[in-house]
Amino acid sequence: MAFFTKRNTLVTLAVAGVLTAGAVATTCMVLESSRSPSTSSAPPLPDRRDGDSSTSNAPSVGKSAPEEPTAGAPTASPSAPAPAAPPPPPVLEQAPDTDASSPPPAGASPPDAKPGDEAPSGSEPQPEGRAAPRTEYYPYSRSRSLPRSAVPRDADKEPFDVVPVFYGTDRAVLPDPKRLQYGADRAHKLEMGRALITVPTAHKVPNIERPWVVEIPYFKYKVYEEKEDPAKHFTMQEIAALTKEQMLQYVRERLAKSVSFKDHAFVFVHGFNTSFDAALYRTAQVAYDLKFDGVPFVYSWPSGGKVASYTYDRGSAEQAEPQLAEFLSFVVRESGAKSISLIAHSMGNELLLRVLERMRPSVPDGVVISQVILAAPDVDRDKFGNIARQITDFAKGVTLYAASNDRALGYSARFWGGIPRAGDVPLTGPLIIPGVDTIDVTAVSTDSLGLNHSGYAENAALLNDIKLLLQNGERPPEKRDPNLLRIESAGGVFWRYPAIP
Repeated sequence: MAFFTKRNTLVTLAVAGVLTAGAVATTCMVLESSRSPSTSSAPPLPDRRDGDSSTSNAPSVGKSAPEEPTAGAPTASPSAPAPAAPPPPPVLEQAPDTDASSPPPAGASPPDAKPGDEAPSGSEPQPEGRAAPRTEYYPYSRSRSLPRSAVPRDADKEPFDVVPVFYGTDRAVLPDPKRLQYGADRAHKLEMGRALITVPTAHKVPNIERPWVVEIPYFKYKVYEEKEDPAKHFTMQEIAALTKEQMLQYVRERLAKSVSFKDHAFVFVHGFNTSFDAALYRTAQVAYDLKFDGVPFVYSWPSGGKVASYTYDRGSAEQAEPQLAEFLSFVVRESGAKSISLIAHSMGNELLLRVLERMRPSVPDGVVISQVILAAPDVDRDKFGNIARQITDFAKGVTLYAASNDRALGYSARFWGGIPRAGDVPLTGPLIIPGVDTIDVTAVSTDSLGLNHSGYAENAALLNDIKLLLQNGERPPEKRDPNLLRIESAGGVFWRYPAIP
């Protein structure tokens, strides 16, 4: 009897094991592969064949590849002593390659600290400009704050550049012992600081290369997350909150070194569904792709960073008006920049327009508001028209980029009962306001200014136009870009990018 009981138990366990395996397989099938924005294809799985340790060639922290046996070397036999080997030929001494997927050799000690290495992220930020730029077009400071083993041995061939981004925010600080983090809660006060963002030299315009993430749908449970690598990804090398005096010191140092965009600063105000880190990465990407050697500022209001947070985001944008006004006053009146351009995307347009309406008469002598660029504004059409007319004499130029395929505007249209917003392009055509250059960018997308709204722009046409605007502000638009089509409509003149064949 005991025999049959044990046998039944074993059968039950076996069946349970099969069912469990099937459940695991089913779960794996519903895993959704997602990633932070990048247009690169999914990375291949590591080759698990014997002798292979990793498919990555990027330098890694504190680990080196194990020594491989020399091809053709005799193997030792346990039963007979190995024959005496001839003396090896002389070889050149070579530093071992590092590999994050392989353990360090037994007895290996960590590399000695290199003179001049900085403290980890979160320490007091150091002045920029300690090394020569990679080229005359990218005058960004060189990084020496990563561990020695994470940086190539040849300091002149670093696989990334560093872009300083100066920020203002009214987000609440999150408790994190590792680094300064800002969340989606409202702090109701302005905090300023600087972040150093690494941009890989392999970066492709206008992408933001970030690590792959595989997670369970809806639950956002991460099953796999690719390790950050500055040689391949945008990364946060350093972030620190600064006093006004510290901020001014860094800003003025950078302005003094500016050449292509002499004494120029831009302020970017992000849109709906954008986290704080995402806003920093987007600002760094725009500055890097524009080859902007002036001062890039970003104001990050407390967006929830989720598609479902549209209502919360609208309230957050409205309540951030006093803090953005304080931040813009700092940039305009105290930073030392003589030419300032303002760029807003999506829901960030309403916040910026409200503040511009308030501060219009307060620009000091010697300071010029060069360009106001309003990309896919998620603003009521009538309200937008009223405010835009008032700022046409406040700036040297005002440009409206409208698009019929911006996903954020799609969410907004459903929220507002299908009524087109100022940045939409309905069948009747885009919004046209005297003194504002309206450009239909549906064919090239506004995604090079947005994050988490939709896929990435297929080309850099929009960024090229922004660069030309910031450099010389040439108008009408077809003068700076002959590809733009001039369209005569019942409502007036606007311009359109031709469809990409």
